[in-house]
Amino acid sequence: MLFELNWLAVVLAALAGFVVGGIWYGPIMGKRWMGAVGITEDQIKQGNMPLIYGGAFAFSLVASWTLAHTFATYGQDLSVFIKVLTAFGVALGFIVPAIGTNYLFSQKSKVLFFIDAGYWLLFYIAMGLVHAYLR
Repeated sequence: MLFELNWLAVVLAALAGFVVGGIWYGPIMGKRWMGAVGITEDQIKQGNMPLIYGGAFAFSLVASWTLAHTFATYGQDLSVFIKVLTAFGVALGFIVPAIGTNYLFSQKSKVLFFIDAGYWLLFYIAMGLVHAYLR
């Protein structure tokens, strides 16, 4: 089953999630996120951007590949709605509680939690849509 996946869908879904992140943490929530994290735009620019973006895309590929395997387990008969709902459920049931727990113990703000949780929900919805339409 490893090689029976639609690899184009895996890559494009990862890219879709990555694009969602660029929009979410850019014009939509960028300034609020920087304030909640406590960093400036200059500090962000000092980061190792190839490592940051390359690593983030690699993690997106892993997430997309795992989601593709989840869908493949149930066959090709899943509707678009079920695939998107499943992707949303993965984020709501696994990702959001994981970051929530980490944020509680690290005493990060509720604002940061909601910004990041919102991103992960949208990230997985975007990936679910791509996987649903690129069977």
